[in-house]
Amino acid sequence: MQWLRIASISSDSSARQNVHLAAEWVKNKFEAAGLKTESFETAGFPLIYAETPLPATEGEKKPPVALVYGHYDVQPPEPLELWNSPPFEPVVRDNQIYARGATDDKGQVLTHVIAVCEWLASGRTLPIQVKFLIEGEEEVGSANLEEHLPRLAETLACDVVVVSDSSQYGPGRPAITCGLRGIATYELFVDGPSHDLHSGSFGGAVMNPAIALCHMLSSMIDKDGRIAVAGFYDDVLPIPEIEREAWKRLGSDDAEFARSVGVDTLAGEPGFTTDERRWARPSFDINGLTSGHQGEGVKTVLPAKASAKFSHRLVPGQDPKTITQKLQEHFTQHCPAGVKFKLKPDHGAGAMLADASSPYTKAASIAVESSFGVPPVMIREGGSIPILARFQEVLDCDVLLLGWGQNDDAAHSPNEKFSLTDFQRGIQASAALWQEMGRI
Repeated sequence: MQWLRIASISSDSSARQNVHLAAEWVKNKFEAAGLKTESFETAGFPLIYAETPLPATEGEKKPPVALVYGHYDVQPPEPLELWNSPPFEPVVRDNQIYARGATDDKGQVLTHVIAVCEWLASGRTLPIQVKFLIEGEEEVGSANLEEHLPRLAETLACDVVVVSDSSQYGPGRPAITCGLRGIATYELFVDGPSHDLHSGSFGGAVMNPAIALCHMLSSMIDKDGRIAVAGFYDDVLPIPEIEREAWKRLGSDDAEFARSVGVDTLAGEPGFTTDERRWARPSFDINGLTSGHQGEGVKTVLPAKASAKFSHRLVPGQDPKTITQKLQEHFTQHCPAGVKFKLKPDHGAGAMLADASSPYTKAASIAVESSFGVPPVMIREGGSIPILARFQEVLDCDVLLLGWGQNDDAAHSPNEKFSLTDFQRGIQASAALWQEMGRI
């Protein structure tokens, strides 16, 4: 609750002090437990690093090294009026803790912090070395971590990166996530007349930038939900048949999934199941629209400007820079006469695939079953953790994605929550993981 009370919103310049306070909180936690701790300064927010001692070994035997990655920054809480309790005043209702950051990612990463701190407090020696890297810019693309990663490679050297920033497959169905989609985010600006115009005097004679923006956005996707940008799917790798068959056996219920998010029916690209669409196929979403009069009442203007924020989730084989080029060409072809556009890329990262057959995955499966009482299923996730593919590239390591959250935890939305039962199971599974990895 102490950590959750800190409004560490990395995208909000007015919250900079809070983000630094959140970094200091976890740094103090490590120091109090006796871990070797360091804060690496960046152009943005600090990277908090900690490590346990390297266990003594006999001969040439070398114990595994695990790097736990997480983040102390959170998403903005708006719209505030939809929260049942203030986002930065955590409360417990029905064994769920409600607060911004509860599941994404303070609550989940804290399971590993507590597991290691309590292990050391017991006086026992960890059978492996555990390192931690907790950053403050995951929600805005991890640009500073990516910049510093090569020079920190020796410090962060590990056999496997462990991340808990995702979800179980469902209640009572823990999962090991073997892949994440990538991401590419943009803002599209459309400019028309030099100033807002009277819609009665000029409507029908001057192209309306808001209407032009709607045309341009709708041109990106067809009525069936397939992205209509030329060449968009050129580099998409097919889903391996072994994964498609395994996912079908999960027994997903589309009707229940629709009810869980409050819609009557689901939609998406034909020829794929819901799990395939959200885990292993590209997507396009409009994230925000701005134009004209936004205040109370009517103001009959023809706006001078319009803009939209949108994003693509990408899959293995796709490169954000290539996608940007294709979008630029698409909008050049579909921009109506009488307006001009500007496409501004924000952040992007490729998809990530982990080795589902690695010894670390097997150790995690044993650890999770020992805590949750059932073996985990192997899935992918539709969300993105941009830095993980770079970890694989720079550190030459495996990745373990162990999500303790639930799909209905409302990460990035009002009333974000995290089950205290899953929080406790996550701590137990984390401790068991270090034990099992010590046997590798």
